[in-house]
Amino acid sequence: MWTKRELLAAGAAGAAAILLPGPASAQRFPSKPLRLVVPNAAGGAADLTARTVGEKLAATLGQAVVIDNRPSAGGVVAGEMVARAPADGHTLLLVSSGTAVSAALFASQPFDAARDFTPVSTLATFDLGIVVAENSRFKTLGELVAYGKANPGKLNIGTPNIGTTQNLAAELFKSTAGIDAQVVPFNGTPPVITALRGGQLDAMVDILGPLMTQITGKALRPLAVLGGKRAPQLPAVPTVRETGGSLAGFDVASWNGLAVPAGTPKEVVARLNKDINAALALPEVKHKLLELNLVAQGSTPEQLATQLAGEIKRWGEVIAKANIPKQ
Repeated sequence: MWTKRELLAAGAAGAAAILLPGPASAQRFPSKPLRLVVPNAAGGAADLTARTVGEKLAATLGQAVVIDNRPSAGGVVAGEMVARAPADGHTLLLVSSGTAVSAALFASQPFDAARDFTPVSTLATFDLGIVVAENSRFKTLGELVAYGKANPGKLNIGTPNIGTTQNLAAELFKSTAGIDAQVVPFNGTPPVITALRGGQLDAMVDILGPLMTQITGKALRPLAVLGGKRAPQLPAVPTVRETGGSLAGFDVASWNGLAVPAGTPKEVVARLNKDINAALALPEVKHKLLELNLVAQGSTPEQLATQLAGEIKRWGEVIAKANIPKQ
């Protein structure tokens, strides 16, 4: 038989377990459908990645995963929505290399990318490439670099919009290679392709996915991929680092992943990480992402946190060196 004091103590402990986050709240996760907020429009690589993984995550968790597309400049709308959401694991944000670029590029945002989110796992990586027109004089990246060094200011490299990962990757390539080239931003990928094929540009830097039709159709020719490994869809194309010299350590690839609001219980983050990585290991998920020119790649929360912080620092230095004004 419990005493009155013991009953009161037990009741207080039970109330605390209900009110305080921790293992008890994690055991009840998920208690409702999850919302996965994507800072991009429907139909793109980011959206399709979220839907592919979200479908498997829903089956594992036993709750629907609702994709909420909130496109805006710098991902501000999506980021602010998730930063202000309850820290219970039911609201996730698709983060990417673009998140790191925006954190470095924008003078101010209504959230801090490194402080207001808890990383969960990466989802996929996708390669960038340096390509030329099929009839270009440049047959190798070494020839392009040699021309740039011998002809300061005459090499023109096109990219999508200023401040994008592609644009900053071109700036980083230029400075690492030690060439005086003009990096010319356009409003999106299609006009860059048009200018390249029309002879107004010598080369372009972009994500490989949107270029694959032009590459397989022999309208464009890839000289190199920017990542540390050869792209699975273009195994014969060398990496930039294979050129050697100052480019021997060059490694730039785009990526995306998932994060939750800061303060989410560790047990919930661990559950999400486990289920996300299990989904990414499924052959059908790997195959579907590869069809989108994405390589499934999970991580620990700590690895994603380190990657995000490192890229914010890295792109901040590129922006400063290229004298790109803060937005």
